[in-house]
Amino acid sequence: MTESRTTLYIVYTALGILLFITLFPIALMVLNSVKPSTQIVENPLAWPEVFRWDNFTRAWDDARFGRTLWNSVVLTTLTIVLVCTTGSLSAYVLARRKIKTWKVVTFYLLATTTAPIQLFLFPLYFGFARLGLINNPLAVACIYTAVYSPFAIMLLRTYFLAVPKELEEAALVDGATHWQVFRRVFLPIVSPGILTVALIIGLYSWNEFLVATTFLQGRDRLTAVVSFFQLSGQYTSDWGEIMAAALIIVLPVVVLFVALQRRFIEGMAGGSVKG
Repeated sequence: MTESRTTLYIVYTALGILLFITLFPIALMVLNSVKPSTQIVENPLAWPEVFRWDNFTRAWDDARFGRTLWNSVVLTTLTIVLVCTTGSLSAYVLARRKIKTWKVVTFYLLATTTAPIQLFLFPLYFGFARLGLINNPLAVACIYTAVYSPFAIMLLRTYFLAVPKELEEAALVDGATHWQVFRRVFLPIVSPGILTVALIIGLYSWNEFLVATTFLQGRDRLTAVVSFFQLSGQYTSDWGEIMAAALIIVLPVVVLFVALQRRFIEGMAGGSVKG
């Protein structure tokens, strides 16, 4: 009994430390978002002497968040739709059909998952420039899809493998086509996995900087993360405004994750099934 209680205390202590490490930067960002820049430089941990709520209005106007947040929403939505569509179809085939070259496919998916995007950045840019696809959100969404799809396929495959074969066989016996089996039988069952993939890919796309700043150069095409980066001056920076802008960018993601956290955790647990 004593050993069990000691173990419980150790677990709770470790979780408390991890929680503090996770929440401390967010709390510091919230605290500094309403402080003057001079006070942040003097002591970022101090309580605000004067609450500067205008940091948020200046950040919204200077970063043009009314436009750039919409650009990020469009780009993230396109990426989620493309990744979930292509990933679920590919995962279904790889899970329910006998693939003789499955080891080769696995190696390819793992290799493309670990390969850095910097290796392909210059060839992609020159190719897209020749095709006139610079400043095209759909083209950037296609790049994201190519980068994130291997992860989505590997994760979704485990969900399709967990579906009993009897369901598929019964549907085929009843005269359903493979497309109908996929759409009406499998998709409702693996929907938690698709939601998990959508949340993860959405977070990656929302925060992505390198590809967005390379291929979306027009002022009206900038994403929120790129416009946030431009708030920092070469010699001086208004840290209160920067913290307020960071909070504006982070807040939608936090709200969405909190609202869907139960489904996300269920989806991650379901994806732990081994194929």
